[in-house]
Amino acid sequence: MKINITYRLFLSILGATCLSLICVFLIMHWSINRGFLEHLNAMEEGKLKLLTGNLEAAYAENGSWDFLRDNPKLWIKRLLDARLDDIVSKNLQGQDRTGEIPAIPPKPSVNRTKSPFVILDAERKPLFGNPSEATEINFKPILHNNETVGYIGLLPPKQFLHPRQEEFLKQQTSALIFAVFGILIVVVIFSFPLAKRLLKPINTIAAATHDLASGKYTVRVPVSSSDELGQLARDFNAMALTLEKNEKARRQWVADISHELRTPLAVLRGEIEALLEGIRSTAPEAIRSLNAEVLRLHRLVEDLYQLALSDLGSLNYHKEDIVLSDVIMDSIEPYREEFIRQDIKFTTDIPQGLKLIVHADRERLHQLFGNLIDNSLKYTDSGGEFAVRLKFQNNQAKIIIEDSAPDVTKEELGRLFDRLYRVEGSRSRLTGGGGLGLAICKNIVEAHEGEISAHPSLLGGLLIKIILPAIKRSS
Repeated sequence: MKINITYRLFLSILGATCLSLICVFLIMHWSINRGFLEHLNAMEEGKLKLLTGNLEAAYAENGSWDFLRDNPKLWIKRLLDARLDDIVSKNLQGQDRTGEIPAIPPKPSVNRTKSPFVILDAERKPLFGNPSEATEINFKPILHNNETVGYIGLLPPKQFLHPRQEEFLKQQTSALIFAVFGILIVVVIFSFPLAKRLLKPINTIAAATHDLASGKYTVRVPVSSSDELGQLARDFNAMALTLEKNEKARRQWVADISHELRTPLAVLRGEIEALLEGIRSTAPEAIRSLNAEVLRLHRLVEDLYQLALSDLGSLNYHKEDIVLSDVIMDSIEPYREEFIRQDIKFTTDIPQGLKLIVHADRERLHQLFGNLIDNSLKYTDSGGEFAVRLKFQNNQAKIIIEDSAPDVTKEELGRLFDRLYRVEGSRSRLTGGGGLGLAICKNIVEAHEGEISAHPSLLGGLLIKIILPAIKRSS
C-alpha cells in the first residue's frame, strides 16, 4: 500500500511526539513519586530523632519498657506531639508510687493507617510496629547510661502512606495522563496541516519536475523562502533554464547542420544535372568545381565527426612530453607561402633557447594551431599582419596568436567558440568555413587542461590567447 509523503511526515511527527510524551510522562511520574517519598522520609527522619530522645528519657524515668507495652499507640502519639520536658514533667512524674502509668486523656487518632516507626527492646523483640513488614530497616540504638536498651527504625515511605497521600499521588498521575493526551490531541490537530504546509513546495517542485520530464522546459517554480526548499526551487529553475537553452541550442544545431549540408549538396546536384543535361561540358573546370564542393562537404563532415568524438570523450589523445616551440613552428611552416601570396606580414616572437615542455598530443596541437592559422588567413585583409608569441609565466605556457583587420565586436567575441557560429551574417563560404574550427580548438585545449579565449588585438583584428600547463627546461 502506497502512503503519501504527507501522511508519512504526519505519522513521523506523531510518532516522535508520542515517544517524547511517553518519556516525559515516565520521567515526571518517577520524579514526583521519588521527590514526594523523599520528602516524607525526611519529615519522618526528623520525627525519628525527636522520638528517639523522648524514648530514652521515658525509659530513664520508668526503668523498663513496660509503659510502652501497656499502651504503645497513645505513648507514641504523646511522645511525638510533646516536647521532652513536657513529657517528663507532666506524664512521667505523674505516676503513682507503684509505677503505674497514669491515665492518658484520649487524643485524636494517628493520621495514618499505620505508624512508620518500629521499636524493639534490647533483645530485638517488637515493642511497637511490625518489623516483618519491611526487609530494609536501618535500626538506631536507644541508649540509657551508655547501654543499648532498645532499637528504633523507620519503615520505607511507601509502607506508611496515608490514604490522602496515596490519593495525591494518584491525582498527580492522572493530571500527567490528561496533559499527555491533551498535548497529543493538539499535535494531531496541528501536525497534519503543518505537514501539508511543509510539503507544499516539494509537491510544487515534484509537479514541475514531471512537466520538465515531459519536455516542458519553460516550467518554473516560485521561490517563497530562503531556506533549503527555497534553494531547491532556485536550483530547479536554473536547471530548467539550462535545459531550455540546451534544447534551443540543439534545435539550432540541427538547423545549422542541415543548412551547412544542404548548400554544398544543392551545388553538387545543380552542377551534376547541368552536366547530365548537356548544359555544361565535362571540362576540367567543371570537374574542379565539383571536386571543390566535395572537399568542402568532406571537411564539414570530418569536423562534425571530430566534434562528436570530443563531446563523447572518444577522441584519442596520445600524450607525451614535447617541446611546444617546435610544434608551433612546424604548424606555421606549411602556411608561409600562403602568407606571402596574400601579402600578409608574418612575425614570430619565440625566444631562442626557450624550451617549454608540455604533456600533449603532437597531432592534436598541430590541428589546434593549424585551425587558428587558417582562420587568420581567411579573416585577414591583404596587406595585413599576423603574429605569434610564446612566453612562460607561473608554470604556464602562453601562446598569443593575433592578426590585423577586420576586427570582431565585443558582443561577438564571447560566441566565437560556439559551434556553427561565424561572424559574417551572410554565412558566405568565400571567407568562412563551417563554423566548427574554433569549437574544435576549444575542445582540444580543454582536453589538455588549458584555457583558450578571444580578445581584441592591438593590430586591429582578433587575438587568441592559449594557456597550457608547461615545464621550463634549460637548454
